[in-house]
Amino acid sequence: MAGEIFRDAWGIPHLRADGVRQLARLQGRVTARDRAWQLEVERHRALGTSASFLGPEALPWDRLARRARLADTARRCFTALERQDPETAAWVRAYVDGVNEGLEALGDTGRDGAAPEFARVGLVPGRWEPWTPLGIWLATHVLFAGFPAKLWRAHVAGHLGPDAVGLFAADGPGTSGSNGWLVSGDRTVTGQAVIAGDPHRFIEDPGVYQQIHLSCPEFDVVGLAVPGVPGIAHFGHTGTVAWAITNAMADYQDLYRERLRRTGAGVEALGPDGAWHRAARHTESVEVAGGEPVTVEVIETDRGPVVIGGPEGLEDGGTASGTPPVALALRYPPRVTGDLGFSALLPLLRARRVADVDRAADRWAEPVNVLQAADTEGGTLHRVAGRVPVRSAANRLGPVPAWEPGYAWRGWHEPPRAGLTDGVAVMANQRGPSAPLGVEFAPPHRADRITALLAGRRQWSADGMPAIHMDTHLASAAPVLDLLAALPGGGDGSGEPLSAPAAALRDRLLRWDRRMDADSADAAAFAAVRGALVRRLAAEPAFAPLATPPAYPEVYLPWLALVPRVGHALEHLLTADDLFGIDRPAAARAALEEVAARPPAGTWGDTHRLAPWRALPPEEPADEPGLSGDHDCVLCTSPVPGLTDLAARGPAARYVWDLARREDSRWVVPLGASGVPGSPHHRDQQPLWAAGDLVPVVTDWARMHKETDV
Repeated sequence: MAGEIFRDAWGIPHLRADGVRQLARLQGRVTARDRAWQLEVERHRALGTSASFLGPEALPWDRLARRARLADTARRCFTALERQDPETAAWVRAYVDGVNEGLEALGDTGRDGAAPEFARVGLVPGRWEPWTPLGIWLATHVLFAGFPAKLWRAHVAGHLGPDAVGLFAADGPGTSGSNGWLVSGDRTVTGQAVIAGDPHRFIEDPGVYQQIHLSCPEFDVVGLAVPGVPGIAHFGHTGTVAWAITNAMADYQDLYRERLRRTGAGVEALGPDGAWHRAARHTESVEVAGGEPVTVEVIETDRGPVVIGGPEGLEDGGTASGTPPVALALRYPPRVTGDLGFSALLPLLRARRVADVDRAADRWAEPVNVLQAADTEGGTLHRVAGRVPVRSAANRLGPVPAWEPGYAWRGWHEPPRAGLTDGVAVMANQRGPSAPLGVEFAPPHRADRITALLAGRRQWSADGMPAIHMDTHLASAAPVLDLLAALPGGGDGSGEPLSAPAAALRDRLLRWDRRMDADSADAAAFAAVRGALVRRLAAEPAFAPLATPPAYPEVYLPWLALVPRVGHALEHLLTADDLFGIDRPAAARAALEEVAARPPAGTWGDTHRLAPWRALPPEEPADEPGLSGDHDCVLCTSPVPGLTDLAARGPAARYVWDLARREDSRWVVPLGASGVPGSPHHRDQQPLWAAGDLVPVVTDWARMHKETDV
């Protein structure tokens, strides 16, 4: 037996091989078979060449990938991996060999069936290099630390003053988060721990996680893999130990304001020693389908690659007269260290107990996560994993001057650790163990709600976890409802009473159970009032300077858009002692009247529908489901209040890891195991995902269908 591919009833691949490298090759091969189009898109995103077949809409990303030197960083990291950890490097190479074999095996005819998108754009899959999985990992996670949020903070501080920055502190529009909770054996009916949760990301088609089972003589692991990356990094169960992560919300990337000048020899940057230093510089050409090639100047100073502006400032003249040209360099750990943490991946697969996971986590680099683990011997783990630089507090808040001393990196923080409280640990991107490492965190509502639900029962089982996954109570509704309740006697204090429809709507919302259920008309009415209030606050003259973002590249605009920022920070804005003289009761009354005059016709699920991202829009748009949940619910299906009710972000998977018996574990993804449109397993899990149901984790080979020997 060199290698065998099995499938369960849901088309999930179960792989068995004679050795670790053979298994990695098999994983690459089956991923190419199931996700050929996705792999090609991700490879091009890592290279900064996606506009060559996706067109001008992909150009902003390609510019960032080129200027941030993602591919070059991935190459550096792989070279270092070969030198420092040759076993893992050879394992990655085996995976890449499998991907290339799988893509080649499809052929022209097979590719049209397995990935019809290739024919639509006239594309043939390219060949993977050994460093490609590292490039995909880096491209997937480079924005996880949210360094563009520093641009927003600087924008707010520059116009409203530094004290205003905290008003908008929230889980921002580009940040990915998660729920996760660990219940120790003392709190379960089996006496063994249960780990459950759901990572929140942009929902993509094909999905960002791949359910998979990897088995060889050294290990047997089920978990959620990242397509294009070998092993199981984030969520796994080896039979005797299981682990899961959430985004720690740590700040580990910095922006430096550079002073650049052109010389006859190239470009120089002013350093903190007061001297001018040569910067690396070259140009690259980005091909654009349906357009002319675009030349990108790539500059790198001693701090890092320049990702915004240059010696002459912003491309479209965003520098005011008399001010230095804008140039911002990005400093991020793998560019500095040459390490993406891939040396943690094999030890995770080989882990047998919590101590093994803990040692593997010491090798983790990025993204910085909060990690939970439990084993069958009663061990538990709750810690931060990843590298966060030690540097000035100013570095965390916004861009800092590269030419001044005091902003250099001075080593790495020791990752914080935490314990369990009454046999439970909850992580939901709140200010938990990673609080010393970050600036902005998610509001505490999800974590508090999960904690309260777990406290409601002394003994838990794996079967009880989906009810927590699907909880729709919206604690952050309170400030809006409190504001409506305080409107005096049918008026706002100005003597103008509420209209009868508005008064009736207010009374209805105050009786609402605060659950964002898809079939709830009251939830739809609340969301409509909230959205109207967000738009009115964003339109206030006090916020007018924030409405026009700086002329930064388009890829950063989601972090700089005012309406989403107001929507996500609404709770802070409504509860602040003073909001620049804005009459918040008047805004609430006007929003209430607006919705009362044109109330939503249906329920929350009519407008709160799944909106997955696709690199290429489908020829026949799918009828996506209406969803329960909201941004601050445990069921975190995120609209953008004031802008859209559609949910582009949400649970990219759900899992329940049972340490008593792995076969009692459960999982589900938003679509299905296959990335092939028209496959019976492309969208077969979606009804279960939308309803909160899970599919069984199958590990008995006799219950699977053998697809092929390799």
